[in-house]
Amino acid sequence: MRTLLIIPAYNEEGSIERVIDEIVSDYPQYEYVIVNDGSKDGTGDICRRRGYRFLDLPINLGLAGAFQAGLKYAYMRGYDCAIQIDGDGQHRPEYIASLVDKIADNDIVIGSRFVTEEKPKSMRMVGSNMISNIIKMTTGVRIMDPTSGMRAYNRRMIKELAFGPNMGPEPDTISYLIKKKSAKVAEVQVQMADRLAGESYLNVKASMRYMTHMFFSVLFIQYFR
Repeated sequence: MRTLLIIPAYNEEGSIERVIDEIVSDYPQYEYVIVNDGSKDGTGDICRRRGYRFLDLPINLGLAGAFQAGLKYAYMRGYDCAIQIDGDGQHRPEYIASLVDKIADNDIVIGSRFVTEEKPKSMRMVGSNMISNIIKMTTGVRIMDPTSGMRAYNRRMIKELAFGPNMGPEPDTISYLIKKKSAKVAEVQVQMADRLAGESYLNVKASMRYMTHMFFSVLFIQYFR
């Protein structure tokens, strides 16, 4: 199965080299493309200097726009599977093979932290549990780690998400596709690492805003999509 790793990157100059160099040296069976999402730091310069394969977006489109650009690249070049990998080093490439194996019988495979391991009881998991519960309530399907960004898509999903409007790589899209019975979704157990450098844009305020948006989108907006 021809697999493309799509790596959205916004201001990841401190980590992008280590992420790509590990893939190139240890997992050469996978092709990759970085989507430099209008970074204001040296991410684009590093990609050019190191000769990485990358799309250079002139402005910041956000995760949804950057990932869709990567999916269009994957579709136009005939890949069978596309996998989203973060540019900060949190998604460990040793689990890519598990996602690729599982995608043969599914449309979307999520790299989940909680298939065989229990969710920690913490405030951080409150939002994840809330989204998991409302997806189950509205679709009948339990997704254990709906906020995981490590996801694999088969060729049919690559086309649908690349050209469909409002189809970002988020839990509400997963819920929508399950609800309209157009995607079979599975999860595989993975471990995730701490980000290699920099800080996540999801601070407390941004996390609360994100969870609130996902809650209303899954519970209400998907009926009008």
